[in-house]
Amino acid sequence: MESIDPNLLNQKWVHSHEEDTAEEMVFRPSTFKFPPSRGRRGFELHPDGTAQILGIAPSDAPQQHMGTWSVGSEKQLMVQVPALQQTQSMTVLSVSPDRLVVKK
Repeated sequence: MESIDPNLLNQKWVHSHEEDTAEEMVFRPSTFKFPPSRGRRGFELHPDGTAQILGIAPSDAPQQHMGTWSVGSEKQLMVQVPALQQTQSMTVLSVSPDRLVVKK
């Protein structure tokens, strides 16, 4: 199986829910021209293995948590968020500088 180039992941990714399908979630760089939305979730992956998780608080305000990330076998992107006692594993279907697609 082809591996993931971690350098392609080092940026701020924002969920582009308009592009989702029944099987896939699509993320775009934060510089992408998104249509208006009440809020968007995402994450920023840094080369040193740290991550910033971008969420939406109950008040619709942005919410951020720090964590770490790594790429595992079988194209697994793993993001750990200690403050939420959570590890999220996403299967990467494709990644390019302007689009990240993961399995739902």
